[in-house]
Amino acid sequence: MHAMASYETRTRRFSRAEYERLIDLGVFQPGEAIELIGGELMVAEPQGAAHYTAIMKTAKALEAAFGPGWHVRTQGPIGLDDDSEPEPDVAVVPGARTSTAAPIPRVRPSPSRWPSRA
Repeated sequence: MHAMASYETRTRRFSRAEYERLIDLGVFQPGEAIELIGGELMVAEPQGAAHYTAIMKTAKALEAAFGPGWHVRTQGPIGLDDDSEPEPDVAVVPGARTSTAAPIPRVRPSPSRWPSRA
């Protein structure tokens, strides 16, 4: 019997700039669900109809709760730091919806800054 050789597994971390460059170069297939989380490329799980419905209902409720001055984003990339660009199901970010650029939050507002539901 021959002994199997063992190899150390090595990983490589990516920055957001490198990740965006890979996208621009067409490294990923169109529609491929890849996200950058903590410098690692993650494959997102597919969603079913119930999941999609929950996302839409949640977004609608958050839009009503937060109102003007806040934008509810669904399934879009958000640059959180230099090595994370997740695509959360729903995110609430400050500012208005724009047609040219997505807001890129750097810090999460504290609950004390959230609008009241009076």
